Amino acid sequence: MIITELKPIAEVIDSLKSYSRIFLVGCGECATTCKTGGKDELVKMQAELERQGKTVLGSCIPDAPCISAQIKVEMAKNIPALRQAEAILVLACGLGTQSVKDNDRMGKAVLPACNTICGAVVDAKGDFCEKCSMCGECVLGITAGICPVTLCAKGLLNGPCGGMDKGKCEVDKDKDCAWVLIYQELEKQGKTAQLKAAYPAKDFKKTLKPHRITAAR
Repeated sequence: MIITELKPIAEVIDSLKSYSRIFLVGCGECATTCKTGGKDELVKMQAELERQGKTVLGSCIPDAPCISAQIKVEMAKNIPALRQAEAILVLACGLGTQSVKDNDRMGKAVLPACNTICGAVVDAKGDFCEKCSMCGECVLGITAGICPVTLCAKGLLNGPCGGMDKGKCEVDKDKDCAWVLIYQELEKQGKTAQLKAAYPAKDFKKTLKPHRITAAR
């Protein structure tokens, strides 16, 4: 899941200072779960914009605006409103905002209402926990399903740093050292020997941006 937070309303209003007629786009998946781009958030944003003298001509909430086909369908349903709009304000992650931009054929200004924080899982309490850095070369198979790239504050790949103290992270004393957790988990599985194996250096070229992946056809 992509985690987002709403930008301060003053920042949103400032970004729209050159526009008076606005169309809103939300997100039915990640941003709805984060309470940054669902129905309630669009209603609140519309009310705030109208208090600031803006005219909100309409809105839509595709399940996943980052999927081109979905945003195209929603935009097609709202062509009359979009033709009148001067700007599209997107309450979704950066992927959703850029997808709206890529699929807008009217040349409207497309602006974000959210900051994109990270990719995360949702735990049993409903909290968001960053777990994956999308580094392009997953090591979970040799680190007992615990990602050192993300969960180690230094992203170390060869064990704990010298600052680890009593199982805690040097950077955050309230946080368990990722490599201590990895060792403990491998110990439970009887697989600590794999920590002694030599592995090829990580191919950091795989983290070069932007990626473009051809879908299987």
